[in-house]
Amino acid sequence: MNTLDVILWVAIPYATIAVFIVGHIWRYRYDKFGWTTRSSQTYENRLLRWGSPMFHLGILMVLAGHVVGLLVPREWLYAIGVSEEIYHFGATGLGTAAAVLTLAGLAILIYRRRTVGPVFLATTPMDKVMYVFLGATLLFGTLATVVYQLFGGGFHYRETISPWIRSILLFQPQPELMQNVPLLFQVHVLTAFALFALWPFTRLVHVFSAPVGYLFRPYIVYRSRDAQRGARPVRRGWDPVKAPDPERLHKL
Repeated sequence: MNTLDVILWVAIPYATIAVFIVGHIWRYRYDKFGWTTRSSQTYENRLLRWGSPMFHLGILMVLAGHVVGLLVPREWLYAIGVSEEIYHFGATGLGTAAAVLTLAGLAILIYRRRTVGPVFLATTPMDKVMYVFLGATLLFGTLATVVYQLFGGGFHYRETISPWIRSILLFQPQPELMQNVPLLFQVHVLTAFALFALWPFTRLVHVFSAPVGYLFRPYIVYRSRDAQRGARPVRRGWDPVKAPDPERLHKL
C-alpha cells in the first residue's frame, strides 16, 4: 500500500463525506429558495413523461441494490434465507435491468434538455456538470457489471468493496481492500465520490425534501358567499349608492 492508495481510498472518501454533510447544511441555511428541483415541466411534457419515470424508478432500484450489496454483510442475508444464487440473480440480472432503465431515462432527459429551447435556456452550468458525473457514474458501474459479472468470471466485490465501504463508515479504514479491485470498479467508485461531493450544490438536494409539514398543517376553511348558507347573514363589503338629498343640494 502506497501514498496514492491512502489518498484515493481514505482521504477522498472522508473529504467527500465532509463536503456532502457540510454542503447540505450550508445550502439549507443560506439558499433555501434555491433548494428546488428546478422543474421544467411547464416547458415540455411529452419527453419528460417518459424519461422522468424511467430514470427515477431505475435509480431507486440501483440505490436499493447498492445499499443491500455494500452495507449489508452477506452473513446477514444468509441468516434470512437469501442464498448466493438468489443474491447473484438479483444483483446481476435485476441490477443490469435497473441500470439500463436508468441510463435510458437519463438519455431521454439529456436529449430533452439539449433539443427543447426553453429547457436548454433554463439549464445552468452546474446542471451540465451534474449530468456529466451522474452519467459517468452510471456508465462505469454498468460497464463493470457487464464486463465482470455477466461476461467475465465474476468479481466478488462483497469481499473487497463492501467491507471497505463499511470500514470507512465505521472510521476504521482498510484501503488495502481496494488494491486489487478491477479498474472499472475503481473508476465507478471515484466518479460516485465526485458526484456526492457535487451533490449539495446541484438540484439533487431535492432528494432530501419531503412534504412532511403537509400532513400536519391546519385545515383550510372555505366560507361561502351564498346568503342561504350559515346562521349569520352575509354583510356587504360596500354601501349601496343612493340618490342625493335634494335639501342638502339646495343648501349648497
